[in-house]
Amino acid sequence: MKNILKDKSYQFAIRIVKLTKYLQEEKKESILSKQILRSGTAIGALISESEFAQSKPDFISKLHIALKEANETNYWIDLLRDSEYINDKMYGSIQPEIKELISILVSSIKTSKENNAK
Repeated sequence: MKNILKDKSYQFAIRIVKLTKYLQEEKKESILSKQILRSGTAIGALISESEFAQSKPDFISKLHIALKEANETNYWIDLLRDSEYINDKMYGSIQPEIKELISILVSSIKTSKENNAK
């Protein structure tokens, strides 16, 4: 069975790794790039980890942490644009992806909580 959230978060992590490489090599930026690398790749790692959660509450907790990392990543993406490390075209390419991940995570958490309450 395809796990859309896992697949999308993995593809997003690849984009974040490439963005980090661009920031470090082309823009000579090392602080913000490390922050976005950490939070942007943690999303998929936490989603992957949730597959082997010990319980439904543990599963929900891991997704909540992934959501927090996604929200932080969104912050770094906005900051990179507003500080002119990435241009509007780059921002317009990556920003919808993080918004989609946030939306899917929120929906998954809500559904999991509802199913857990039954």
